[in-house]
Amino acid sequence: RQDSGRGEPKTLWGSSEPRPSAAGSGQPSPQQRTETLGFYESDRGRKKKRSLSDLSLLRFISAELTRGYFLEHNEAKYTERRERVYTCMRIPKELEKLMFFGIFLCLDAFLYVFTLLPLRVILAMFRFITLPCYGLRDRRLLQPAQVCDMLKGVILVICYFMMHYVDYSMMYHLIRGQSVIKLYIIYNMLEVADRLISSFGQDILDALYWTATEPKERKRAHIGVIPHFFMAVLYVFLHAILIMVQATTLNVAFNSHNKSLLTIMMSNNFVEIKGSVFKKFEKNNLFQMSNS
Repeated sequence: RQDSGRGEPKTLWGSSEPRPSAAGSGQPSPQQRTETLGFYESDRGRKKKRSLSDLSLLRFISAELTRGYFLEHNEAKYTERRERVYTCMRIPKELEKLMFFGIFLCLDAFLYVFTLLPLRVILAMFRFITLPCYGLRDRRLLQPAQVCDMLKGVILVICYFMMHYVDYSMMYHLIRGQSVIKLYIIYNMLEVADRLISSFGQDILDALYWTATEPKERKRAHIGVIPHFFMAVLYVFLHAILIMVQATTLNVAFNSHNKSLLTIMMSNNFVEIKGSVFKKFEKNNLFQMSNS
């Protein structure tokens, strides 16, 4: 308000105290400091016209040449990134170890079918034949492991004789007569079908083994051992034909004079690797993929 004696304005708080900013006006207080280009300056100095030296190219280049990176403030982050580099360098060695272990594991499972499994089947048959000599003291005719061995042996023998009726020469010439694009599509379809049938077929075999060895006192909640057995024989037979067609396709790709099919198959593997690299896998998922 205006003083009656003088024409100068006078505040209610006195001339020595700063005037507070109005609420909602958006004006900063006189004590506020603004950071610009790494320097703090008050509003009073900001209101003044800046000199040309404050925004010069020399000052910008000097700031870029002398600025720091503050790595010590993010010690955990940079330590983790260094460990990632070391882990990436150790991957080839660990991958080769896993590959060799997987190869010997598959070789052991393959040789088991032709070495130990026939001996186990013979022991189970010997126990079944000599069962009257021991009496019926045991409630089971055969142990669960022996029942599973007998089923594996019978399925193996039946599928072996069924595969004799498949003409491999006709299959080879039929695949060889196809074009490159058709063979590429066939190979991809066979690969997808192999994964699907393998996943479902393992469940079929496990269901057969459990149906044949589960305790008989329980309430019957299955269709019987015989239907499960025929399903298992059909699965093994179809899966064997699928693997044979896939191997024949690869044989045609390697033996043909046109190497375009082999190139397409190799590029398809690189596409799968590209799709997997950009995905984040947990340890459990990687363990399951390694087992597969």
